[in-house]
Amino acid sequence: MTNTILITGAGSGIGRATAQAFLVAGWQVGLIGRREGPLQETAAGNPNALVLPCDVTDPAQVDAAFDKAAKTWGRLDALFNNAGASLPSTLIDEIKVEDWLHLSNVNITGMFLCARAAFRHMRTQNPMGGRIINNGSISAAVPRPGSAPYTMSKHAVTGLTRTLSLDGRPFNIACGQIDIGNALTDMAVAMTKGVPQANGTMAVEPVMDVKQVAQSVLHMANLPLDTNVQFMTIMASAMPYIGRG
Repeated sequence: MTNTILITGAGSGIGRATAQAFLVAGWQVGLIGRREGPLQETAAGNPNALVLPCDVTDPAQVDAAFDKAAKTWGRLDALFNNAGASLPSTLIDEIKVEDWLHLSNVNITGMFLCARAAFRHMRTQNPMGGRIINNGSISAAVPRPGSAPYTMSKHAVTGLTRTLSLDGRPFNIACGQIDIGNALTDMAVAMTKGVPQANGTMAVEPVMDVKQVAQSVLHMANLPLDTNVQFMTIMASAMPYIGRG
């Protein structure tokens, strides 16, 4: 039986690279994102790609997308809970409340809604079980300067991962988290030009090929359900993470 996975934020960046890696590996892959055009570009006509335009902050849209995938495939084996938003480096008293609300709606509520939908299908399907992989970011462990909303949201993801790992045990649902640092995507281009450092300077940071992230997610997903990568950190080797600040 062909394995199945839903990937959120599949229209660009880490989500696109990961979706393409799973398609190459022969998985059935559901592509979730707000805009159909970029999802079709990710799919590139692959018959194993299921394009599912969906706003992850909308509960009805999330449930409909997951229901369609489960009905199409017969079961859901995995979710890569990847969609996220970020903000420019800004001190907390200068951050607009509406910007915080938008980011938290995507990074926290969106993660919750997708995990909720996946858990429901995995708990009730036969045979029962599946795997949820959350994208935490290295900001789930340490902050960058001026990143209160993003850092708060990624710490929340860690809480979600831990809880799902516990609650999923009776239902053969494994949950792990991948914390990514400086994968070269459109979002990370700024790293190659200079970003704020803890000592107040600006500095160019090393980056890594996003394909390495995709292969790491694929490794996590390919494990048997009695084995779990609880937390994985993958990053550009020389980036200022160990010893940051």
